[in-house]
Amino acid sequence: MSGDFSILALYGQATGVVQAVVLLLVAASLVCWAVIIEKTALLRRLYRQADAFERQLPAPDGLAGQLGRAGAAEAARPRAGEPEAARRERIEGRMREDLAGTMMAAERRLSYLATTGSAAPFVGLFGTVWGIMHAFIGIAERQDTSLAAVAPGIAEALAATAVGLVAAIPAAIAYNKLAGDFGLYARRMHLAIARRARRLAEPEHPA
Repeated sequence: MSGDFSILALYGQATGVVQAVVLLLVAASLVCWAVIIEKTALLRRLYRQADAFERQLPAPDGLAGQLGRAGAAEAARPRAGEPEAARRERIEGRMREDLAGTMMAAERRLSYLATTGSAAPFVGLFGTVWGIMHAFIGIAERQDTSLAAVAPGIAEALAATAVGLVAAIPAAIAYNKLAGDFGLYARRMHLAIARRARRLAEPEHPA
């Protein structure tokens, strides 16, 4: 083995199994970053729409408009003898249903970040163990236990763990941050929906 310890050199000298592990981890990391960028942009749009919904601004498009139309449509369906509290619950329930559908779509693929964050280090560790086994076999065959002979094989193996951590750490951090932001957004919208439903349920409300 050569003494070149660059990333590309270590990858080129690694066994096929270790190379496959590294490629898998790199691909997983790229997908994670795509999900992170997508969900971050989506959250920004959702928060802007939440602002419009809370301030009851005209919003023909997006979630704010969708919830506003759903609530107004439900409020326009009078039921004889229905108490105001029951009417409010009916309107609120309709808007919550629409919000739940939006949240399910918004959080899709978010679990991929959690899976990568928890599994990538172990996948990298598997590559490391395999690489070290291969390195020890090579040492035994050459009957050379000098540092110059041992170091390249060990470095190749440890590179798999390093790549696993590089994939896992951003994924785990992003998952916790995005999951928290989506949860905060949902709680904020539930409060806004309750206020809007209360207003729509009032007699002679301006729909």
